Amino acid sequence: MSAVSDPRIIVALDFADAKAALELAHKLDPAQCRVKVGKELFTVAGPALVEQLAGRGFGVFLDLKFHDIPNTVASACRAAARLGVWMLNVHACGGRAMLRAAREAIPAAPDAPRLIAVTLLTSMNESDLRELGIAGTPDEVVLRLAALTSACGLDGVVCSAREAPAVRAQCGDAFALVTPGIRAADAAADDQQRTATPSEAIAAGATYLVIGRPITKAPDPLATLERINAEVSAASRTR
Repeated sequence: MSAVSDPRIIVALDFADAKAALELAHKLDPAQCRVKVGKELFTVAGPALVEQLAGRGFGVFLDLKFHDIPNTVASACRAAARLGVWMLNVHACGGRAMLRAAREAIPAAPDAPRLIAVTLLTSMNESDLRELGIAGTPDEVVLRLAALTSACGLDGVVCSAREAPAVRAQCGDAFALVTPGIRAADAAADDQQRTATPSEAIAAGATYLVIGRPITKAPDPLATLERINAEVSAASRTR
């Protein structure tokens, strides 16, 4: 399959060690996807793995969800940018001062990493919010946090595909929507509560789709990636 000018699939490298992550990355094509490095893998393998993946040509989404006092988050964002990542994220729940500090640490520019914020984890539902004392439904909370993120000048948010239409309508076409919880129609939801198929996510307005086990556990990860890219391309044409 030919290269994709702006790959919309982000493959989640949810592995416990660098060897397994690099073996999977070797089976993929950096012209057809980006990759995500999360907390477990980064804790085990550290910055060296991120640099290795970037050196192989992959755009790396560093998914560490920084959430701390503004100065600490700003310093962490600058450190992540020095690794050459394509995208990184913070928690929108950190508040306005923290979000602004992150933005100031990585000024928006064509060659700068994309800076996005997590709204509400896709594993959470309304009962979880009530237990935490957070008012509103998941949709309402996501919209509030997306509006705050946009007001602070960040490039987009992580949200579920089910919330994407409302966020897209509220925040505009240039605002990036990164959607985890992507599954094939007949796949198990695993630990995700708010899932969608690739076609559903694109139709909902998603910019990038984070996909883990449907690709990483596939007998042929590259063939699966190519098939999903074809589905995304077809859905994009009809949107």
